[in-house]
Amino acid sequence: MLVTELIRRGALWHGDRIAILFGDEAMTFREVDRLSNRIAHVYAGLGLAKGDPLALLLDNGLHSVPCDFGGVKAGLRRTPLNGRLSRDEHLQMLALAGIGTLVYGTSQAERAAELQAAVPELRLYGLGDDALGPDLLRLAEDVPESDPRLPAEPDDVLLRLFTSGTSGTLKAAEHTQASYAAVVHNVLTNLIDPAAGDVMLHAASMIHASGTFVLPYWLRGGAAAILPGFTPASYIEAIHRWRPTALNLVPTMLQMLFQSPGIDDADFSSVSTILYGASPMPRPVLEEGLRRYGPVFVQYYGQTEAPLAICALGRQDHVDATPERLLSCGRPSVECELRLVDEDGADVAAGEPGEIVLRAPFVMKGYSDPGQEAFLPGTRWLHTRDIGRFDDEGYLTLVDRTSDMIVTGGYNVYPREVEDALAGHPSVAQVAVVGLPDDVWGEMVTAFVVTRNGAAQDEAALTAFAHEKLAGYKAPKSVRFVDAIPLSAVGKPLRRALREPFWAGRERRI
Repeated sequence: MLVTELIRRGALWHGDRIAILFGDEAMTFREVDRLSNRIAHVYAGLGLAKGDPLALLLDNGLHSVPCDFGGVKAGLRRTPLNGRLSRDEHLQMLALAGIGTLVYGTSQAERAAELQAAVPELRLYGLGDDALGPDLLRLAEDVPESDPRLPAEPDDVLLRLFTSGTSGTLKAAEHTQASYAAVVHNVLTNLIDPAAGDVMLHAASMIHASGTFVLPYWLRGGAAAILPGFTPASYIEAIHRWRPTALNLVPTMLQMLFQSPGIDDADFSSVSTILYGASPMPRPVLEEGLRRYGPVFVQYYGQTEAPLAICALGRQDHVDATPERLLSCGRPSVECELRLVDEDGADVAAGEPGEIVLRAPFVMKGYSDPGQEAFLPGTRWLHTRDIGRFDDEGYLTLVDRTSDMIVTGGYNVYPREVEDALAGHPSVAQVAVVGLPDDVWGEMVTAFVVTRNGAAQDEAALTAFAHEKLAGYKAPKSVRFVDAIPLSAVGKPLRRALREPFWAGRERRI
């Protein structure tokens, strides 16, 4: 199956239904489809041919979906850029993907200007009038609204999603027409079964897991109600206004909602499904959610390389569940083969922990750099770098990571990135970064720092310095000054030795 075909089917089957809600505006399936056709023609008129790269720097908005669908129909290799990343991170992504054309939303105009100043040959196209470049939407008024119907094959790469390896090295996971169509099938088979007229509320960034639900809902005639971002007050107001049937929340968002003064008066009666994932859910938060709303929760466990549901913990799994069951991420999705292996790639004994590896149709084609290997040698078994354990009923629980990756508020942070940034400060002699437990964010990015002789121990200065170099969620929330960093025999920081005392006695170490 092809993604382009799924887009066409949704438009044909649900033409005059509402597809997108944003603020006081709305678009029908037919309007989204025709605008995406026009945008595809504009891309072609700009000289972009099938297989060419395109960067999308779009915050959540009315036109983010048709702009993205237009890239699919034009056969382009879309690279979404997370607006929360720093200028230097964006520049690195543009260079690695060989991108010369960027489409940006008006809220990202300042960053787009910074990128063009650093790369003068970068072509900019905005979604709205501004002084940086032509308005893509205005250009779309002067081209046909017919579907370009470019030839497409299942193995055509249509999406590059940047992630980082265990050392923090940027990698671009490539998804094809076939693998992303398999993602849609995976969502509909394992997580949710929307009907025409259903509404999912999106407040998390649409370039992450939340956006993965757009096409499954599109195919079934459901709408995407989109917020520009998340605050508890605006989220509760949106539930009252749009009466969504499904929510997608990272655990941090749910925790913030429960701490909001308006939560007890909020009317969630329209909501039949609350999907959660991206990071482990603290058990007390989930138990409070079950007390408030009953068995409406569905958990997914996935990765950029294998979205969205490697495993799922369904509604019934949450009913009368033991504390251990609520800590699990569920059973493997129906089309996913999953094994636990040791360091040599051999299966571990029953009941023993091992690295999770999987094989499924929704797994990426690979990384854009062929030298960055993600699979067991000579196979299509994908490394996850997560350590899990099966119970005797086949439920998987994540217990640790083989990497030092930190997950904070649903975002991945790699210690090496933060360490490299802090090491540039003149007062820092040594630094090691780890994730410490946090009841709201899951893990808190924490820096252990040895200062140079005579240098002041100034936590505020170091965190401000990190914010200049990194996305806000990557900067340390805490800096702890120490006399020495524990080192391995070859002089590498022993991050685990710093983490262990803080995680002792916890039900899991992630």
